[in-house]
Amino acid sequence: MSPESGSSVSDLRRHQIASRMEGLHDELTAFFTRLDEGGTFREDRWERPGGGGGVARVLSDGITFEKAGINRSVVMGVLPDAAAQRLGGVGAATGTTHFFATGVSLVVHPRSPMIPTVHLNVRYFELTDEQGTLTDSWFGGGTDLTPFYPHEDDAHTFHRGLGAMCDRHHATFYDHFKAWCDRYFVNTHRGNEARGVGGIFFDHLRANDPAHGLDAEAVALFVSDVARVLPAAYEPIVTRRRDTTYGEPERTFQLVRRGRYVEFNLVHDRGTTFGLQTNARVESVLMSLPPLAMWQYAPEYAEGSFEARLIAMLAPRDWR
Repeated sequence: MSPESGSSVSDLRRHQIASRMEGLHDELTAFFTRLDEGGTFREDRWERPGGGGGVARVLSDGITFEKAGINRSVVMGVLPDAAAQRLGGVGAATGTTHFFATGVSLVVHPRSPMIPTVHLNVRYFELTDEQGTLTDSWFGGGTDLTPFYPHEDDAHTFHRGLGAMCDRHHATFYDHFKAWCDRYFVNTHRGNEARGVGGIFFDHLRANDPAHGLDAEAVALFVSDVARVLPAAYEPIVTRRRDTTYGEPERTFQLVRRGRYVEFNLVHDRGTTFGLQTNARVESVLMSLPPLAMWQYAPEYAEGSFEARLIAMLAPRDWR
């Protein structure tokens, strides 16, 4: 069989994309190690019983970050029916659908409530039939910001960084993916309360889609740029807020808002559900959870308080 045909093409494509994800994983680990200014990441390698595995890197009790987790994985196997229904895409016409997925994900929980939590992930999926024939493939990902204090200039910084990055690839990407993010990161069980001030979110981003016209390499380059956007979009915020003083009220509110973050990840997040449904390593799937969180009973905040101003700030708006 020639290198241009059949399974060789699929194997080469998968190897190239997985190698990119590995490089991005290393870049992000180096970036957050530098940004923490003192902490180090522990690395754990794991294997998935159904095929594949991953590498988890976790920084605990750092200088700037109370917890930071950066994971990469390459997993494959038979796609369970429940996962297939949530995943979307075009599966096998008959018989079982097989999947291949690789990606990098991170969630970083700063120690100071003056610094927002940030999440980012990029991922690639393939679906094939029982004979290995490709039936669908796409990229997904995004990044969003979850502040605990109403510094509006931080939201402007984050979104302007994302907008500049998106505009280098396609004029419609930022507006489309920002609106998608605003719809996605919402606790619908709490009256559609937003998790944070948003960012960008996309899924089923395919090559040569008439909506954008980008070929496979151009789509892959965009996804790589999403993974590399935090030095422009997030680092200025950390630098600006690192030494800002705070007290017990700010810390308490941070823990309460972290509780809402946990609720979203456990109830609504697609990545968490997919990982659990496909028997991925539980410690890696739940890496996104903060080290400490709090649930108060029916909290109320005085008009004009920093808590009330933060809640008001979560309403979707044009941050550019």
